[in-house]
Amino acid sequence: MALGFYITATGFTPEKYDTTLAQIDEAGQGTPDGRLYHVALEADGEIQVFDIWESQAAFDAFGETLLPILTGAGIELNPPMVATVHNVIKG
Repeated sequence: MALGFYITATGFTPEKYDTTLAQIDEAGQGTPDGRLYHVALEADGEIQVFDIWESQAAFDAFGETLLPILTGAGIELNPPMVATVHNVIKG
């Protein structure tokens, strides 16, 4: 059962997003196993992320790479909003 994760953070500017994205790519996790969709949104100068993952376990495994990168960039994550995906419509 797929899960949607809506993630907000303090200090996650577009510039920091671009830098952390490059670091994630360098770590070999640019397209992590189990992530179905990734959307980065900008509101009021900060990035918010909405991802759809195959499972909580896949998301947690990616976190082992992601969290040290975000922490190193001084980004403070808020607890994510997590919900079961009911439907996805493309287009």
